[in-house]
Amino acid sequence: MATQIGRLNTLRVVKEKEFGVYLDADTLGEILLPKRYVPKQVEIGQEIEVFVYLDSDDKLIATTDFPKAQVGEFAALKSVAVNQVGAFFDWGLPKDLLVPFSQQKNRVEEGETHLLFIYLDQITNRIVATTKVDPLLNREEAPYRVGDKVSVVIGDKTNIGFKCVIDNRFWGVLFFEDAFRQLYKGEKATAYIKQMREDGKIDLSLQEVGYKKVRNILDDVLDYLDAQGGESDLTDKASPEAIYKVFKVSKATYKKALGALYKDKKISLTKEKITKL
Repeated sequence: MATQIGRLNTLRVVKEKEFGVYLDADTLGEILLPKRYVPKQVEIGQEIEVFVYLDSDDKLIATTDFPKAQVGEFAALKSVAVNQVGAFFDWGLPKDLLVPFSQQKNRVEEGETHLLFIYLDQITNRIVATTKVDPLLNREEAPYRVGDKVSVVIGDKTNIGFKCVIDNRFWGVLFFEDAFRQLYKGEKATAYIKQMREDGKIDLSLQEVGYKKVRNILDDVLDYLDAQGGESDLTDKASPEAIYKVFKVSKATYKKALGALYKDKKISLTKEKITKL
């Protein structure tokens, strides 16, 4: 596979120097991995996973420090500087990520957090980003079915929930009722398709949909009771935060699980405690 600028690559060591090692990057030639990033006891012929980008002198360089996002991905990042060229964002590497003024949906101010799409400028080979993300999403028919597991990036908070980028391809909505825990802009999470609307919009949930999400934690509840000596005060009256901390599900799902176990006579349940039978 050809070496990609702005992405993680597995490259072979071909030369050792006092200041680092050179890696074979195919058609891009040999790329320096500076000494401070070279793993201990590295040998010629060994393969290393590195991120390839342009340094402050616009020369190709490799690093074993990985950014918060790669070319072709969305990320919510914080602006750390603005000058006559554009806004610069912290993406986890020494060289900040540029969003030129021409790629800003609204003028970016220092200290703001924005959802960005990172791409490679085909003319300069520079890694840049844009805040004009809407035209980059929903460009095809979504292939999902209800219950599908997807990767999401949490975007802006709205009056009904959170906008989310699904698999770097589609917009989705995570309603507050389906979030059930604190979320942060830019956070990467696993979600599930809750509903595919006729207008093409996609509803998400942070937990599996339908009774499957309940069935999946029944054994977890019983194992937890065993670990607690057969009894627990984590009843259906507990706070959503306390329930999520232990079982990573919403309070509603937990209550349904307790109800199923009670119906099957596997637990007894009072306001104060749960007891395994």
